[in-house]
Amino acid sequence: MSKYRSVQVSFWQDAFVLDLTPEEKYFYIYLMTNSKANQIGIYELPKRIIETETGYNRETVEKLLSRFVDYGKIIYNEPTKEAMLLNWSKHNWNNSPKVIKRVEDELKEVKHFPFIEKYRETVGTIERNTVSIQYPYSMDIREKEKEKEKEKEKEKDIVPFVEIVNYLNEKLSKNYRASSKQTKQLINSRWNEGFRIEDFQKVIDNKTKQWLTDEKMSSFLRPETLFGTKFESYLNEKVNINAEHPRHNGRTTAKSYEDVLRDVERDRKAWGG
Repeated sequence: MSKYRSVQVSFWQDAFVLDLTPEEKYFYIYLMTNSKANQIGIYELPKRIIETETGYNRETVEKLLSRFVDYGKIIYNEPTKEAMLLNWSKHNWNNSPKVIKRVEDELKEVKHFPFIEKYRETVGTIERNTVSIQYPYSMDIREKEKEKEKEKEKEKDIVPFVEIVNYLNEKLSKNYRASSKQTKQLINSRWNEGFRIEDFQKVIDNKTKQWLTDEKMSSFLRPETLFGTKFESYLNEKVNINAEHPRHNGRTTAKSYEDVLRDVERDRKAWGG
């Protein structure tokens, strides 16, 4: 079925059009009559299609799109590659039931939902409009989109217990369980303080370098110690690769061992252990 787009002859005498360059006039006509143009003036128009149909290169296409956005004639949404002709509905409105049906069908195809809202607002201001364009979905799509965004935010905030504990197990060749109640409480507390998985990995790396080969201190390489209240201190420690282990004459210093032991006991009491 052939499609036709009408352009009023008064177009050429329009004050805005008279001030356009020949290139801009051609592009304006193209925006209204291209192969993707439709009844509502909102359509998907990738830049590569514009290049093919107009013969312009990408630089020129982007320059012209930007100009008409600045002129207030169109909106172009990059993620969905959709264009909206802002005054299209005002100059091409028709109360015919067939046209209304087409409008509602075409609105269902629009991916960028703010365009739908903008279109409905514009139609509502047309004096000769005697109908109300229904929102093209059984329920308000804005609410559904808000819910999706909330879910995405929640996904970002899911605490990666398994990944953190697995990283610790790989470093120590241990089998700590990510399902342990106390381990989850400790990780969750640090997570709620704003620390993220890379911080846990750094603490594990720091303390592994310092304590792994130390007979006494290696016993503290466990979730209870690493993810406790000293977490931030461990995170910000500068590990001296050439002098990793706090030894004195080949033995762990009492101060280092006692300090850690005291911290562990304090955390244990805080958790009711």
